[in-house]
Amino acid sequence: MYFVRKTFLVNQTAANIVSEEIRQSVLKALAYFDLFNYPLMESEILFFSDCQLAKELVRNYLRVLVNEGLIFHSNGFYSLHNKPELSEQRVIHNENAAQLLPLARRISNFLYQFPYVRGIGISGSLSKNVATENSDIDYFIITKANRLWIARTVMHLYKKLSFLVGREHLYCMNYFIDETAMEIEEKNIFTAMELITLLPTCGNGTMDKFAAANEWTVGFYPNSGRKEKTMTLSHHSFIKRFIEKMFNNRTGDKIDNYFMQLTFKRWMKKEELGKKNSRGERMGLKLDKHFCKPNPEYFQGKILSMYRDKLNELYISRQ
Repeated sequence: MYFVRKTFLVNQTAANIVSEEIRQSVLKALAYFDLFNYPLMESEILFFSDCQLAKELVRNYLRVLVNEGLIFHSNGFYSLHNKPELSEQRVIHNENAAQLLPLARRISNFLYQFPYVRGIGISGSLSKNVATENSDIDYFIITKANRLWIARTVMHLYKKLSFLVGREHLYCMNYFIDETAMEIEEKNIFTAMELITLLPTCGNGTMDKFAAANEWTVGFYPNSGRKEKTMTLSHHSFIKRFIEKMFNNRTGDKIDNYFMQLTFKRWMKKEELGKKNSRGERMGLKLDKHFCKPNPEYFQGKILSMYRDKLNELYISRQ
């Protein structure tokens, strides 16, 4: 009898530990998106949970948390706040995104024809199915090895022209890596979220190689799994092939290095002056020969700090 009793207590303790892990996992998913006032569907909570869960188990725990008053349910969405207007706002933003995505894909196909571009994905809020009437379209771009700076400079010169017609918000090319820097250096919940929500549009296999190089994201989001094979665009225009052939030499090496140094000096001045973008966010780049990306100390650092504070409010332990 003593052995049976002891076994029962051990099993009960293990069950309590598991249930607490599930409870915290659900709350963590909701807490992250609460930073953006974005309620989640049941399937999304499962996808963004930080432990492996069964669909039925998530549904049961959502019901329990709603009954406890820790989370709220409205029109198929769950949130940390009893604000039905958040669900209404999400529906509008999702509809806007559905209208904007086809344009974003067409622009991606166009940008793919620039010299040395090897892969493109849609990132930012649009990759999470969110858009306002004047949303930017953010692109994640992979280039040929050692030709990132030629590709980026030419693409940004084109973006300068878009300012003339007020369409610059459709060409936000703010994250570049080349084929030698596939694995993302910063491994945290923010970068993992950005990678598992990235929408590959073209790349002829390059985006699949990128996903394989960043399978560490499964450690943060084990239910995300491997995505289906990405859309490909293998056709390179004659102009693209011609320009690349012209600069696949030492002259191209020198030009690429020159553009990198030019960009570095320009952005150093911006950071020294504390320049901010139109949303009031600090501007800055982190760059070297093989990557060019927003300085993680700014927006990324801000989100991670807000997320830590949110978990502390909910008395949730961090990974």
